[in-house]
Amino acid sequence: MQRAPDGCRRVTPERDAAASTPAPGPLHGLKVLDLSRVLAAPLATQILGDLGAEVLKIEQPGRGDDTRGWGPPFLEDGSERPDAAYYFCANRNKRSVAIDFATAEGAALLRRLAAGADILVENFRTGGLARHGLDAATLLRDNPRLIYCSVTGFGQTGPYATRGGYDFLIQGMSGLMSVTGRPEGEPGAGPIKVGLPVSDLFTGLYAAVSILAALRHRERSGEGQHIDCALLDSQVSLLVNQAMNYLVGGEVPRRLGNAHPNVVPYRDFATSDDYILVACGSDTQFRALCRLLGRDDLAADPRFATNAGRSRERRALEVELARAIAPWRAAELLAAMAEAGVPGGPINGVDQVLEDPQVLARGMLQEMRRDDGTAVRVIGFPGRLPRSPASYRLAPPRLGQDTGAVLAEALGLAAAEIEALRTAGVIALAEPHPARERSA
Repeated sequence: MQRAPDGCRRVTPERDAAASTPAPGPLHGLKVLDLSRVLAAPLATQILGDLGAEVLKIEQPGRGDDTRGWGPPFLEDGSERPDAAYYFCANRNKRSVAIDFATAEGAALLRRLAAGADILVENFRTGGLARHGLDAATLLRDNPRLIYCSVTGFGQTGPYATRGGYDFLIQGMSGLMSVTGRPEGEPGAGPIKVGLPVSDLFTGLYAAVSILAALRHRERSGEGQHIDCALLDSQVSLLVNQAMNYLVGGEVPRRLGNAHPNVVPYRDFATSDDYILVACGSDTQFRALCRLLGRDDLAADPRFATNAGRSRERRALEVELARAIAPWRAAELLAAMAEAGVPGGPINGVDQVLEDPQVLARGMLQEMRRDDGTAVRVIGFPGRLPRSPASYRLAPPRLGQDTGAVLAEALGLAAAEIEALRTAGVIALAEPHPARERSA
């Protein structure tokens, strides 16, 4: 594997050849001020960074993003306070600037940075930044072209606006947990959260989409705006078919385990050595599955001829399918299903999916190097933009790694001014790294 000029080693040779010189990206030239931490909003700003924007991650001196400490595991780099693995999932293509904006001097520095920014993203409680003069109304007055995006649990309005929002709470409050888990009457029945913080992730994606829409509006009108993204709103919007089933049919959705509320058969089944997934989205696929299993009688049964009938007779059909599937070995059945055009797949562990040949062929694993040379592998950007691809320019930075350089470049501060701010505790500079000390 070759080393690309951006410090990122591609996993596949064909991507190395195609990306020997990283493209600037469709958002190149845009400046993003990132006042967020943890996951939802940092994911949004990482997306902007992947697409070429310059992202300044503003962090609290001495502490930084909360997720830097959310371990183990930690990236072992020889430092006294290594960063946790969690931090690396949403902070590449950013520069870390440690400024204490609880101080008047720090807040003034941020207002100056915001005056030259295109986008600001924050996830403080509603109204929390106003006391520092960093609220949307103040910054938009000084920079009318600024796109200011607030990510909160419940939004800027409504009876819950001042509450703090967390993914776990939102999964419960939004109804998501009411349709996730084993059905009543089965062992292990009860609501359960999704294994990933999906409410945070969905909100980060919606925030990025909203910012891109606001950029288009600014291109036409010249005006910025205050975007209001809430975790609860985002998760409610993604109840999709479950919410529509209730709005149209009037029946409250319930937990179905791995079964689908509308499509049958669409669930997990046990083979002789493992579990597999069967996902028949059409009558044709169902008939092909029956032929494969030697159960043409099921395909010919008028009760199961359509999806509506299969849904009504779900229990009877799934019992018969389970009996027919049980003697098979998982790998053999999945291979036969693929050949017959029946959608199905394994239930991979995280280790398995990150070694899957399809995932590797798509370049979904990328290796980057931090400023001290420490290697870290990250999950890549999933969209393929052949004319303006995403890039991997900057590994997730150490705390305060870029404070001095950014203040000098963006605000024109002299070295003496930067040192005075550091001495006063307004800013922090990254501590020398052991790897650098050894090489000095």
